[in-house]
Amino acid sequence: MTESSPTSAGTAGSAAVSAPDGGPGARRGPVVLALMLAMGLAALDGTIVSTAVPQIVGDLGGLSVFSWLFSGYLLAVTVTLPVYGKLSDTFGRKPVLIAGTVLFLVGSLLCAAAWNMASLIAFRVVQGLGGGALQGTVQTIAADLYPLKERPKIQAKLSSVWATASIAGPALGGLLAGYADWRWIFLINLPVGLLALWLVGRHLVEPARTAPRERVRIDWAGALAIFATGAVLITALVQGGVAWPWLSAPSLGLLGGAAALAALTVVIERRAAEPIIPGWVWRRRTIAAVNLSLGALGLLMVAPTVFLPTYAQSVLGLGPIAAGFVLSSWTLSWPISAALSNRVYTRIGFRLTAVLGISLALVLLLAFPFLPFPGEPWQPALLMLLLGAALGLFQLPLIVGVQSTVPYGERGTTTASALFCRQVGQSIGAALFGAIANGVLAARLGAGTDLDTLAPALAATDGIRRAVDAAVDYVYVGAAGAAALALLALLTLAPRRFPVLEEAAGDGRSGQEAGAR
Repeated sequence: MTESSPTSAGTAGSAAVSAPDGGPGARRGPVVLALMLAMGLAALDGTIVSTAVPQIVGDLGGLSVFSWLFSGYLLAVTVTLPVYGKLSDTFGRKPVLIAGTVLFLVGSLLCAAAWNMASLIAFRVVQGLGGGALQGTVQTIAADLYPLKERPKIQAKLSSVWATASIAGPALGGLLAGYADWRWIFLINLPVGLLALWLVGRHLVEPARTAPRERVRIDWAGALAIFATGAVLITALVQGGVAWPWLSAPSLGLLGGAAALAALTVVIERRAAEPIIPGWVWRRRTIAAVNLSLGALGLLMVAPTVFLPTYAQSVLGLGPIAAGFVLSSWTLSWPISAALSNRVYTRIGFRLTAVLGISLALVLLLAFPFLPFPGEPWQPALLMLLLGAALGLFQLPLIVGVQSTVPYGERGTTTASALFCRQVGQSIGAALFGAIANGVLAARLGAGTDLDTLAPALAATDGIRRAVDAAVDYVYVGAAGAAALALLALLTLAPRRFPVLEEAAGDGRSGQEAGAR
């Protein structure tokens, strides 16, 4: 069962491409290093800031709004992903990656010069505007550089960057904030980013692009509508239940405004000649299934990344560093599993491999509530190690598979749409699971009790430890529900075999439909 093949010409209005001598992979080594450095900037930025928050607040003030250091960055990255995806299909990956890196570095420099919390939050948004280009365009270039059989290699390298950042970021941020100055956590981006820029400018050779017959039209109205919709929605999800109750006027007003803006965005995109999020992203079953599945992945990832450290410290009685190692165990198995996944999907197909991975993840997430109380640290660490292996087997085949079903001129938009859905899933998950955890705590410890109010005394009493244990158990059950949604999307929407397109020799680009996998 396959879906109809997309045309090899790409979206209307996109510049035509032809392979140059040697193709874009002629100097892959330096380009891969540049991609890893660029991805490292985006991956390290979230983790390195977290441990420096006390020093930042002590210097600039703004304790009540410091969470926007992360929320503002996440907002800017999420809403710009589809915009950069469309721009990379229209103007090429190289100029978009260079522009995004420059914007990220400018934001980093401004963050280092911030004079109060409001200015730092604003400059973090500038950073995020560049970070959207880094995340989406790096993944697209990686698919351009490598043919289908070799893509797990580069994807595993990029996954290892995220794994390294999750382990090294907090330690590096703490060292810089404690022994130098918190502003260095932003200044350190400059030499890394400048090296990445130099490597990209010198070594990345894209397919030659002939001028389109008609003037390229940029859907700026659609881009603005997407940005506004995402900004209002993520603000509602981040602030709901924190700055105001979920059923209060601000929450309901923001959610209603997000719904109205989403409807307006659909109207604008339907009328646009070259929409930022074209309709075919959702009309093609394969892409729609992957987008929904990765959205569910973003949702379930919140459970371990946000709540497992709290569980490790309050229930197991570990210190912050040891709790971080319990969480980081899944970053060890994830890239290894991803690198080996091609040996599975080349035999049984993309869909069945992803189904296998998410089914295993579902079982592991449901196993978490059965851990003994208080238990030993190796028990959740083992579950996380296995969970990372399962999710590596799930995510990479979907990304590689969906990139292989579209031609070169649609790959940026397709990749960005998948990453956008994953980011939105994470935003929803943070709000949803936060509400679940706080609801369980309030039911067991009294109204008005949540993780924030308990933070100074998480391990003070056995009753508090058991309440936190129960809250995290419920969160993991919710994450299992998200895994079930991903499994349902794959089984009901994804074709049995992804309609893989034949790749042009030498440059990894796709042409006519070659078969299914």
